[in-house]
Amino acid sequence: MAGNQTWITEVTLLGFQVDPALELVLFGLFSLFYTLTLLGNGVILGLICLDPRFHTPMYFFLSHLAIIDMSYASNNVPKMLANLVSQKRTIFFVPCIMQTFLYLAFAHTECLMLVVMSYDRFTAICHPLRYTVIMSWKVCLVLVITSWAFSFILALVHLVLILRLPFCVRHEINHFFCEILSVLKLACADTRLNQVVIFASCVFILVGPLCLVLVSYTRILFAILKIQSGEGRRKAFSTCSSHLCVVGLFFGSAIVMYMAPKSRHPEEQQKILSLFYSLFNPMLNPLIYSLRNAEVKGALRRVLCKARPV
Repeated sequence: MAGNQTWITEVTLLGFQVDPALELVLFGLFSLFYTLTLLGNGVILGLICLDPRFHTPMYFFLSHLAIIDMSYASNNVPKMLANLVSQKRTIFFVPCIMQTFLYLAFAHTECLMLVVMSYDRFTAICHPLRYTVIMSWKVCLVLVITSWAFSFILALVHLVLILRLPFCVRHEINHFFCEILSVLKLACADTRLNQVVIFASCVFILVGPLCLVLVSYTRILFAILKIQSGEGRRKAFSTCSSHLCVVGLFFGSAIVMYMAPKSRHPEEQQKILSLFYSLFNPMLNPLIYSLRNAEVKGALRRVLCKARPV
């Protein structure tokens, strides 16, 4: 095996192995989704920054979620789109590893940010009189900085464990980006340590946060049941159910992918699962968390009215 070990200079991303005509359809569809992701999250971020009425903890966390979603999608999607319309589907190894690192860092940050946002809503609904004391700006900054810092440190651990491995002469990745499990398949050494660290990270960064989110929303639902107004209960249930759908989609697809890394899921099915949390979720988040909000729609309407010529 020592004769087959080499330092990889570039790898080939096989992507979606479909007919050329279907590749053009996917290119158009994914380009639309990517544009909507950038547009939706960009609008939310702009409104939150420009309108003082949105300078609250809830919208502060939403602004960070928008940054994460735009960064997350921009890390994976442009290369995928380029490969759909190009015969040359190679990527240099260093950018490939950086893509893996950033993908992990942004994914971890989103997991933790969803927990922080659920805790914020839990505090606002279940402890409204103490909300401003509990969720002070100092607490908000600590929660956000801790989420970003911890996520990048954990991603760096995965990166170091990957770089210690020797790689064989097979330089093909059967994925549309440098996803960590696909990159590990290039190694010609024992990757059990990597697999154990991935599983342990999933328990801590996926299962743990998911349980905290579910506990928060369960407490919120019990609080909603005490609301006297039927219209108020209906709106609250609608909002919570939408949030839980997004959370379930993101955490569910990630848990299926990484909690059983040696599972028998076909590789094409794994690519579809990856699309859910790398493209669909960033596109849906601004719709679910912000654009359905009456305050956000009102602010957007005011901005459009000001921009309209008299």
